[in-house]
Amino acid sequence: MAGAAPVFVMKEHFDLPAGFAAGTTQAGFKKEGRDDLGLIVSEKDAVCAGVFTTNVFKAAPVLVCQERLKSGKPVRGIVANSGQANACTGDEGLANCKRTLAMVGAALNLDPETLMPMSTGVIGDQLKMDKWEAAVPALVASLGRRDAEGFTRAFMTTDAFPKFASQDIALSGGTVRLTTMAKGAGMICPNMATMLCVVLTDAIVDPAKWQALFARCADKTFNRVSVDGDTSTNDTILALANGASGVAMTTPEDERVFEEALTDILHTTAHMLVKDGEGATKVMIIHVHGAATDRDAEQVARTVGHSQLVKTAIYGRDANWGRIVAAVGRSGVAMKPEDVSVQLCGVELFRNGQPLGGNFDAALEGPLQEENIPMDICIGNGSGSYTLEASDLSVGYVKLNSDYRS
Repeated sequence: MAGAAPVFVMKEHFDLPAGFAAGTTQAGFKKEGRDDLGLIVSEKDAVCAGVFTTNVFKAAPVLVCQERLKSGKPVRGIVANSGQANACTGDEGLANCKRTLAMVGAALNLDPETLMPMSTGVIGDQLKMDKWEAAVPALVASLGRRDAEGFTRAFMTTDAFPKFASQDIALSGGTVRLTTMAKGAGMICPNMATMLCVVLTDAIVDPAKWQALFARCADKTFNRVSVDGDTSTNDTILALANGASGVAMTTPEDERVFEEALTDILHTTAHMLVKDGEGATKVMIIHVHGAATDRDAEQVARTVGHSQLVKTAIYGRDANWGRIVAAVGRSGVAMKPEDVSVQLCGVELFRNGQPLGGNFDAALEGPLQEENIPMDICIGNGSGSYTLEASDLSVGYVKLNSDYRS
């Protein structure tokens, strides 16, 4: 079917970049009465970049995406579903994943090799192929009738709200648009990616540079958030650039402006993941500096951000600085206790191996009511630094995950 005219008609783009259309439908994969199957299609061949989970048990859609990225073929669309992760499903799951893309490709009159899959849901269940077959016609018919929010809702699971953003960027040759659409509230602990996210732009990008540029931006943003310390089997971020605006990055300044904007919008989206962490009420913004290396600073930040005792103290609005110091000390990073200092919400609590004087509870009573909780941790005189955003741990998280399959 390569080269055949597609059967869909591009309609109003809403907040999507030029040349992209979105559609969704209710397939009934898990619950009736909600969209759970989404489709993004580009009217032109798009350059694709992707970052994925580092979990050894990669889901079938992750394996298919990675295989297709290596082929270097252009991409025309993304098919995303909730309610079925298609993870740990063996050869059958891999074959079913490719069958779903063949169904959608046939309905669109597009080469199925130009479609990329995303799935989320319970691990271990095989795809409900009968429901896919029944849903694909309605999915294709809906193209152009959904915006960024509509598509995002189709792959939400435990998310409390849809996570999407759009931004226009002025380059020397004209204006281009960036749009992100993401899902994720639990199993958020990244190493290259953290959840499902689609990034679209109508800019003309250099195929040789796109993957490296996107990976840099993801590393500064999605790789610096955590909810619960778990890394999923399905984590995928795909970025499509279709060039429909006719505007390219022709100067070094264009490249700088575009990368800065991409980093900014990915940071905005990543922050939404932490804010919407399952049961979360707070976002800890943990800044570690004074380390021998950035890697050491990251190790300290992640130890603090993943500490259940720190997370529950923040949920309880308890100025228990001892839990923070204890987490710093067990991080495995070499340091001298007398060099460490800790600030919480701008109030210095600990320095020279001992607490500072004052009524910490009174000083922090107001600041700990806020949603964003900054922590500043200095561990020495080095130049290494790292910032991690992590959610607190509430009763709501335990309740949601204790009956997730119910």
